[in-house]
Amino acid sequence: MVMRKALAESRPFLLLSLFFGISYFLVKDSSMPGLYQMVWKGAAVGFLALYAWARHKGQDGWLITGVMALGSVGDMLIELDLIWGAIAFLAGHLVAIWLYARHRRAQLAVSQRGLALVMLIAVPVISYLLPSDRTGAPGIALYATGLAAMAAMAWTSSFPRYRVGLGAVLFVLSDLLIFARIGPLANSPMPDLLIWPLYYAGQLLICTGVAQTLRNFAGEVPSSY
Repeated sequence: MVMRKALAESRPFLLLSLFFGISYFLVKDSSMPGLYQMVWKGAAVGFLALYAWARHKGQDGWLITGVMALGSVGDMLIELDLIWGAIAFLAGHLVAIWLYARHRRAQLAVSQRGLALVMLIAVPVISYLLPSDRTGAPGIALYATGLAAMAAMAWTSSFPRYRVGLGAVLFVLSDLLIFARIGPLANSPMPDLLIWPLYYAGQLLICTGVAQTLRNFAGEVPSSY
C-alpha cells in the first residue's frame, strides 16, 4: 500500500520530466522567447528532483534530490553565465560524490577499478586539451576533475552500474561535447544534436536508478520506477 501511494505521488513528476526533457530538444531552436526556453530546460531535471523527493524521504533521498535540483539550477544558469552554471553543476557533483561514498560497492573487479581510474585521469586531461581558447582551459579542467570523480564514484558504487554508472558516463560524454564545441567540433553539428539527449538521458538514469535502489534498500517491493 505504501509503495503504491509512493508511485502514485511520484510518477506524475517523472512523466512531466519526460515531457519537458524530450520536448526541450524540439523547442530550443524555436522562436520561443529565451526566458521561457530557460525555464522549460530547467523543468526537465527540476521535475526529476521532485520525483526523487517523492520517492524517498531519507537522507540519501535528500541527497539525490539535491543533485537533481542543482542540475536544474545549472541548466538555467548556464544560459545566462557559463561560469555560474558550471559552479551549480560542480556543487551537484560534490553532493553526488557524497551520496555514492555512502554506498560503496563491497568488491570491485580489476576492470571496474581500471575504468574508474581511467575516467579520473582521462576526463580532466581531455577536457583541458579540447578548448581552442587556452585561457579557459584550467578552469574547465578543474570542473572536469569534479565531473570525473562523480562518474568514477557512481561506477564503483553499489547502485546499478548499467543505470546509475551508465548515466554518469553519459553525463561525462555530454560535457566533453560542450568542451569540444569550443574546440575541434566548433563547426560540427554533432554537439548541438547530442549534448542535450546525452545529458538528459544520463540524469534520468541516475535519478531513477538511485531512487528505485534506495526504496529496495528500505525493504520495499521493487518497482519499475
